[in-house]
Amino acid sequence: MQSIPAVVVDDARKSFHLPHREVHTLKERVLHPLRRSSADVLHALKGVSFEVQRGEFFGIVGRNGSGKSTLLKCLAGIYGLDEGAMYVDGRLSTFIELGVGFNPDLPARDNVLLNALMLGLSPREAARRFDEVIAFAELEDFVDLKLKNYSSGMEVRLAFSVLIQVDADILLIDEVLAVGDASFQQKCFDEFARIRRSGRTVLLVTHDMGAVQRFCDRAILLEHGETVHLGDTDTVAAKYLELNFSERARADAAAGVRDEEAPERQGDGRAEILDGWFEDADGARTEALPAGARCAFAARVRFHAEVRDPLFGLNLLNSRGDNLLSASNLWSAPESGTFAEGEELVFRVGFENILSPDRYWATPAVARGGGAGLAWLDRRERLASVVVTGTRPTDALVDMPYELELVR
Repeated sequence: MQSIPAVVVDDARKSFHLPHREVHTLKERVLHPLRRSSADVLHALKGVSFEVQRGEFFGIVGRNGSGKSTLLKCLAGIYGLDEGAMYVDGRLSTFIELGVGFNPDLPARDNVLLNALMLGLSPREAARRFDEVIAFAELEDFVDLKLKNYSSGMEVRLAFSVLIQVDADILLIDEVLAVGDASFQQKCFDEFARIRRSGRTVLLVTHDMGAVQRFCDRAILLEHGETVHLGDTDTVAAKYLELNFSERARADAAAGVRDEEAPERQGDGRAEILDGWFEDADGARTEALPAGARCAFAARVRFHAEVRDPLFGLNLLNSRGDNLLSASNLWSAPESGTFAEGEELVFRVGFENILSPDRYWATPAVARGGGAGLAWLDRRERLASVVVTGTRPTDALVDMPYELELVR
């Protein structure tokens, strides 16, 4: 017999009315006493549906304004739906908004006890777990300090520490990793692993695709209140990155943004890079690559003059502009031969994909000479891009293979 899902969201719809015209002057109030302020309608959720099974770690991702937090607040009962239905079967505990449930004029000691009571612990149980909460948050020296004097990082550590002490069946967590230092984020990761082993149900809102791929069984991607994709985390992560970077590219193009320090194209015209693309392990063109597989970048070149021993090169940049690969035939095969006017060729750079999940851009080039005497024949800045997805998250620039040995 199939078990009842822990969470069911069925065609959830939620809108907000945003006032944008107020009646300000006395004349307007006298002439139009019944006129109401006009308003825009924001459709935060547009028919979202999914189910979360018991014991499932479920990710909710999307860009800012996609409806993620509204969805969680509806599940928590903070907002009511306009249409559709939601069902939550089990004891619920939420971490949705920093500061909710805390009194800034009270010290941490009182806030912990009050918040624990609000989340369903008995007074005796709240007192018993107090030391564990403070120890996890690493706030032993600040327990009698009023919360209004806490930093946002200290406050989020305290709130998350209270949350994990509650024996809830279902946890709703919104962006706990967005605030806090690296060491606390690692403690959160360790706690997520423990929660996952315990069989509790978790709905996690985050922008961290590494966390989604590491912990979540499935995920949903939202955009403008609608479902873009519901399914495995690798696909959701790839689509999220694609959505994020394609929107950024459209915004830059509309604003006329370009990198002035690196023109889109350089060269004297003796060679022309006609096209460039990424290839998967089978040699097929692709815009998405799984981490760990063999792949390549290829570019087609046409010569407009006779050129002897040209150099072919490639730079590979991540979304932050870091150069992760500088490949050329300068050292491997500097005598590439003579190419006649009108001749074409494809040069290909193959490599093991040890890249971390991100979007990467290829800058191919054809040149003559070397060192200080290098002369561009053609150089195409960020000619093609590819999204790399992976199941092993890392904060390193590359996911380099390694062997770890323990010797006692």
